[in-house]
Amino acid sequence: MTFEDFQKSLSASSPPGNLSNHLQSLWYDAKGDWNRSHDIIQNVEGKTAAWVHAYLHRKEGDIGNADYWYRRAGKNRPYNTFDEEWKIIVEMLL
Repeated sequence: MTFEDFQKSLSASSPPGNLSNHLQSLWYDAKGDWNRSHDIIQNVEGKTAAWVHAYLHRKEGDIGNADYWYRRAGKNRPYNTFDEEWKIIVEMLL
């Protein structure tokens, strides 16, 4: 799947069936469903999941929690826009 395909899938009512939990979480985030996005990623282990989790808490405005998850992901909190970070993560996962 390309980034463009992923973006086009956002017009559907549910994500494509072959997406990882990471991409499902980001798909629901793009659809404006922060809670579902967070529910999907919160129990997934690993640095990539921690990055998605950090992004979600940064977007939520909970910077202290976001910084905790960025540290778990081995990253510093970025100063780019939410859309830019979302795109970077999605492209890396695809």
